[in-house]
Amino acid sequence: MLLEDLIIETLKKEVVPAIGCTEPVAVALACARAREIINNTEIDHIDIRVSPNVYKNGLSVGVPPTNEVGLWIAGALGFIGGASVKGLQVLDCIEEEQIEIAKRLVKDKKIKLQIQDTIEKVYVDVRAYCKGASSRVIIKDKHNNFVYSEGNGKVIENVLENSANVKNTKQENTLYTFKIREIIEAIERITHKSIDFMLEGYYMNERVAMAGLNENTGMGVGYTLNKNIKKGILSNDFMSYARALTAAASDARMAGLKMPVMSSNGSGNNGLTAILPIVAYSKKFKVSNDKLAKAIAMSHIINSYIKNYIGRLSVLCGCGVSAGTGAAVAITWLMGGSIHHIEGAIKNILADISGIVCDGAKVGCALKLSTSVASAIQAALLAIDNRIVPTGNGLIAETVEDTIKNLQILSNEGMKDTDKAIIMVMQRAYVS
Repeated sequence: MLLEDLIIETLKKEVVPAIGCTEPVAVALACARAREIINNTEIDHIDIRVSPNVYKNGLSVGVPPTNEVGLWIAGALGFIGGASVKGLQVLDCIEEEQIEIAKRLVKDKKIKLQIQDTIEKVYVDVRAYCKGASSRVIIKDKHNNFVYSEGNGKVIENVLENSANVKNTKQENTLYTFKIREIIEAIERITHKSIDFMLEGYYMNERVAMAGLNENTGMGVGYTLNKNIKKGILSNDFMSYARALTAAASDARMAGLKMPVMSSNGSGNNGLTAILPIVAYSKKFKVSNDKLAKAIAMSHIINSYIKNYIGRLSVLCGCGVSAGTGAAVAITWLMGGSIHHIEGAIKNILADISGIVCDGAKVGCALKLSTSVASAIQAALLAIDNRIVPTGNGLIAETVEDTIKNLQILSNEGMKDTDKAIIMVMQRAYVS
């Protein structure tokens, strides 16, 4: 397969619409499939087991279209009214009556949740018990990847059993074996007709951002930054507008706004960070649709490339270290930067914000998105002026590929117990 075709295939798999934070949505999706198997909503109880990373990201984030947070209400909603055929938009058709039923199920403690002892980043195991019927569904590796299902003890699907080694059920994408410069050059060669589907995410995420700018939702980070731009306290420049736009979208999404966002590598906030700085750039400077589509593609692919090393869910903030890096690459390219400058921007941003941890999805994520965008733009500006962090400064290696591998060591080896500490702190605050 040509590299260009591999890039297009990866984009179509990893860049998809999602309504709500993807961790509670994955739980809702599994619960929806469990209900569909037994075709019964008269719950005795539902046991939900999730990986530590899914638990961390789902504990305190808003679940559309409710005013509730957490995995419990997400599971109940998915079971009562979700449609698994909609994938990550499983909660799109939930009605008010179903929300009230779901709230009662949570209140009556019919939704039981526990952390599964697993090294998997994305793992959801749902076991539903109704009158005279039961079902079980497992999602693994990706938020919408069903690997096991059964009804009344009869196996329907078992991807795990069909693999000689459970760990090998995750198919490796050969795209990530290429050098980043080869990938950028390949995207430049792709015809506009083949890449213009990237613009759907441009308009989708812009709509969410405008909702956050116009209404004070979540923490109101983007709303407040924009208010201060209008007052003249902040300048109405590219960086200020990009920060406000991206943070506003996160404000709205983390508060549970029922609008789809274009996700990136399984994360809606990653999708916002990957796309909205490019939207902001296009509002300040004239850019053709062809260049916009290719810049967005670069941003998504770099996000996916880095997350292949640190994990789809990680102890590190993906919005900063992966999606922010993608945005830095796209901005550098839009500004006319060479491959040398693009690689420099990657080194600059990873030298800047590689230590930001992910302490779960929540309204406060808007702050991290704002920081990531500022760092991305700064990294691009410095790189274009040939101000690049030298080799040997901390994590920065001779090549960008080795720098990303250093980031992997930091995340997967150096910080392997950090998630446990974060979850312990979060449980003290949110779980009685």
